[in-house]
Amino acid sequence: MKRRWVFVVGLFGLLMSAIPSAAADGDRLHLFNWNDYIAQETVTTFEQQCHCKVVQDYYSSTEEMMAKLLAGASGYDVVVPTQNALQALIKQNFLHPLEKNLLPNFKNSDPGFLNRSYDPENAYSVPYAFTTTLIGYNEQRLAKLGITARNWSLIFDPRVLSKLRGKVTVLDDAEEVFSAALKYLGYSINDRDEKHLREAQQVILTAKPYWAAFNSSSYIKELAVGNIWVAHGYSSDMLQAQADAKAAARDFKVNFVLPTQGAVLALDNMVIPKSAKNKALAHRFINFMLESKNAATLTNKIGAGNPNRAAAEFIDAKIRKQNAIFPDAATLTKLETLEASNAKQRRLLNTLWTEIKIK
Repeated sequence: MKRRWVFVVGLFGLLMSAIPSAAADGDRLHLFNWNDYIAQETVTTFEQQCHCKVVQDYYSSTEEMMAKLLAGASGYDVVVPTQNALQALIKQNFLHPLEKNLLPNFKNSDPGFLNRSYDPENAYSVPYAFTTTLIGYNEQRLAKLGITARNWSLIFDPRVLSKLRGKVTVLDDAEEVFSAALKYLGYSINDRDEKHLREAQQVILTAKPYWAAFNSSSYIKELAVGNIWVAHGYSSDMLQAQADAKAAARDFKVNFVLPTQGAVLALDNMVIPKSAKNKALAHRFINFMLESKNAATLTNKIGAGNPNRAAAEFIDAKIRKQNAIFPDAATLTKLETLEASNAKQRRLLNTLWTEIKIK
């Protein structure tokens, strides 16, 4: 998951070879989604009900997704972008308007996640799931080191990191890492003041020598097997790492925490590209995912927060009680959603990020 856009021109050519065939069969649904962001049993059930085949393609960052789509990928029927990427796709006139008469289960959506400023009346999008970006950690390792997992100092403070050298990973995502650094400094994640961004860059550069890697793809496994002790990542991934460590009977517990300074809240949405070859099946899939029990399975199996109010009664009570998965009202006041950046802002952030990666 996922989940955020900093435009990188060089990525276009590298991704062209992975574009699916434009000649999608009538019984195939091409889904472009975050890694590990739908339960296999849900896919199987949909295939059985609709007598079709779901062909999945994955991405690990919004940067990757946007580059691929804008490079000309035209074989996808349903895509699951985060709100800032959705905002950009709408401006690019990339999406097909939803036919609400084909979505009777749209009524199950929680009104609190509808009618956002970038998509009034949800003309193009339906809320799919939400996540928070937080810190996962090895409870026993940190306890032995006398470190309390509480805030972003676990990622950025050299005094803390000196005890964790080589055991920390952060997302390989410019907007997510800068958002965390901005929160650490007391700024908004959407602060685009160049002075503040350069302050955040210095915080990142100071911490970087202590990190093991920028990692958006395998940190679930690395945390679950004990190779790393602290990971910057998504709430649903941390819940998965926790479950994997428990299932493997590790001698440690994976836990996670929303930093006290605040964090990113990402709302992912289902959309249909204008270029979709099977729009009717795409609407059937979206309506299927809006059905209460199917929506609940997304949370129960994947650990994502759920914007479907009808699903609440079917969601595991233990997950519902996780404040990092379903933040309470007080916590929500400290969470922010990323907004789409303009071209000048993207260029600056991309330049700062490139400087970080090459040093």
